[in-house]
Amino acid sequence: MSHQDIAHLKTIVQSILDEARQQGATAAEAGLNRESGLSVTARMGEVETIEHHNDQGLGVTVYFGQRKGSASSTDMSPAAIKETVSAACSIARHTSEDEYAGLPDKEQLATEFPNLELNHPWALSVDEAIALAVNCEAAALSYHPDITNSEGATINTHQGVRVMGNSLGFLQGNVTTRHSISCSVVAERCDSMQRDYWYSVDRNAKNLEDAAAIGRKAGERTIRRLNARRLTTRQCPVLYCPEVAGGLLGSLIGAISGSSLYRKSTFLLDALDTRIFPEFIRIHEQPLLKGALGSSAYDGEGVVTQTRDIVSNGILRGYVLGTYSARKLGMQSTGNAGGVHNLTITPGSNDFQAMLKVMDTGLLVTELIGQGVNMINGNYSRGAAGFWVERGEIQYPVEEITIAGNLKDMYQHIVAVGNDVDLRGNIRTGSILIEQMSIAGE
Repeated sequence: MSHQDIAHLKTIVQSILDEARQQGATAAEAGLNRESGLSVTARMGEVETIEHHNDQGLGVTVYFGQRKGSASSTDMSPAAIKETVSAACSIARHTSEDEYAGLPDKEQLATEFPNLELNHPWALSVDEAIALAVNCEAAALSYHPDITNSEGATINTHQGVRVMGNSLGFLQGNVTTRHSISCSVVAERCDSMQRDYWYSVDRNAKNLEDAAAIGRKAGERTIRRLNARRLTTRQCPVLYCPEVAGGLLGSLIGAISGSSLYRKSTFLLDALDTRIFPEFIRIHEQPLLKGALGSSAYDGEGVVTQTRDIVSNGILRGYVLGTYSARKLGMQSTGNAGGVHNLTITPGSNDFQAMLKVMDTGLLVTELIGQGVNMINGNYSRGAAGFWVERGEIQYPVEEITIAGNLKDMYQHIVAVGNDVDLRGNIRTGSILIEQMSIAGE
């Protein structure tokens, strides 16, 4: 996908906006995307699936004053565009007015578009992908004799282009890539059977972990879970490993997002400018990081993204708002239509082993099961698996337990954040240690 492709798609988006105006819309916004990719899975040394992806779609939202209508299509022909716009206009004419509906304020739209280095195509043939998948799985299967089965190793490569525009003059597009290698295997010992996995993901394939190393890590993680025990019911410190710690921050974002706030369905209602974490906690967005998975110069409405603190010194400094929710709350959009961008909790000085020492005795959580989060009152209850730790050393694996608390209390009682930061997603965090939680077991 080249600059010529983006220019062509911009022409199509502009034609959608022109068609909306011709059909009587007072304002409109439109977006379209094209994506392609390859996915190869090998299982037990044999090719299981080879999939080529090639998709496209467009969406348009029109406004007749304060009345709104939306429609979408996978057909980008002129006739289909006209029909899709007509459908959106028909919906808008028959909806009731909403005083908060409309395009973003023009002065909030992005006007600068730095090169964030998000496009790194991977010239990977099917045969090369098969070889990588087979080698990755082979490394996992050969890690230990107790590894007896496999859910497979998968290689994914993806490239997509998205162009969006509105009748305020915003018209922009960019090309992004996302590549990954993953592996999951099963181990058996006596009456114990366990599975675990590992993966690597990046916009640039050169930054992916070695396929064999991913397989070995999947094997290692699976073996160490064998002969897991249940714990007796107790209260103790809980250390979330980085792979699951992001969920704690995800719940925070859900609680301070616009829709939760204007519906008054959040345990953090009216919490702005109050301390909700210990003083050492800082949580911030970094939308302009080069090559990162959550980077973008603008949000889903074209509003400029912001490098900003959401929490500093433990105090909630801002909400997560798109245009509609901001207007409902009498505020300004924070450039978060579609979510946050590289949400980061500032790490401390401790690596993972040091975090175990800080906890001393307690539960290390490596897997969470189910939802179990009540966003209205903050009550938290999740099935969990992990390891029991004593004197800073892992003693044995545990399973079939439930950890419970209240997010308000959990946030206030964070003891430390590790520097073992997981960069494989839009939420970037190290391990998080909570002073005490309830464990339900035997």
